[in-house]
Amino acid sequence: MHKRIRIAVDAAGGDHSPADSVKGALKAAQRGGVEVILVGPPDQIALEIHRCGGLPEYVTVVQSRAGIREGESATNALRRKALSSVSMAAKLVRDGKADAMVSAGSTGATSVSAMHFVGLIPGIGRPVVCVPLVGLAPETILVDGGANVDCKPHHMLSFAAIGDVYARRVLHIDKPKVALLSTGTEQGKGPRALKDTYTLLERSGLNFVGNVEGFDVLTGKANVIVCDGLVGNVLLKFYESLGPCFTRWVTGRLKGRPLMGPGRRVLCQMATFTRLTRAESAGGGMLWGINGVVQIMHGNSKARHFERAIARARQAVEADVIGELKNELALVLERCQTSLESARAESQASQTLFAPSL
Repeated sequence: MHKRIRIAVDAAGGDHSPADSVKGALKAAQRGGVEVILVGPPDQIALEIHRCGGLPEYVTVVQSRAGIREGESATNALRRKALSSVSMAAKLVRDGKADAMVSAGSTGATSVSAMHFVGLIPGIGRPVVCVPLVGLAPETILVDGGANVDCKPHHMLSFAAIGDVYARRVLHIDKPKVALLSTGTEQGKGPRALKDTYTLLERSGLNFVGNVEGFDVLTGKANVIVCDGLVGNVLLKFYESLGPCFTRWVTGRLKGRPLMGPGRRVLCQMATFTRLTRAESAGGGMLWGINGVVQIMHGNSKARHFERAIARARQAVEADVIGELKNELALVLERCQTSLESARAESQASQTLFAPSL
């Protein structure tokens, strides 16, 4: 008999929680293979469990206070709300009482809680969200997809290293092409931070192909596109909007006309495209760089998204992705370390700040 993977679910995190978080978690438990630990206010969770027909086998509840609201300062909330649902879920992973955690709450709060309680993989300064652009560019990922906003060059270098490992291990690309998203392809384009990042990537030992612009993102010019979380998250959500926008446009053009064979086929293809562009985000994404499996989701996630996120977290634990990532990153970071040390020496005169690790 296979051991059930224990997944801690932040039941208070998300716009539709605890109703949808509980419903999705119960469905995941009923499918088998996982033991779900619902973390949140017990009275609210109990009410939702009752509405779903009662507590099934392999589901337990861990008491916590309410979740951290979107917009709250993640660091301040962590200090003031040590018993919040996301903090308690992270502590369960830290203490070995859960194998992974899932949250649709504030991305910042989840990232800070995971870093504080679960910890980072050695050599990594910040976690990152890797976003595969399924549908139009299946061999391209964005890093970062939304976990970090205020990024320094050494952070961007570590994002590239994680993206390189992701592309090789998950997308099975032997030598991923790494690029930096900027306002032009020339090396001197963009603000100082991007110019310094370009220098680091150029010397990193990664297969760095230079800068790419917005219209290069879906062309396959690069397999790993490095950007900060603000740019990456805006780009991701714009990408996810393409399907519905095109469908509305085509429907408007066909309004009042009989929908015969070709037109009907076009709308069917648009519906397929919409599902593809949203497929990856529907179950969220992993926070890469954390020393444990942490699955984050959009705040508006529904029950089916929680169910998928729990399934993905289970798959990640069973595949030992953290162990694989540690081994691969150790090799990549060793190559990059020479670049970082060289950049530190050159930047002392200009007083550019570089952290002691990537």
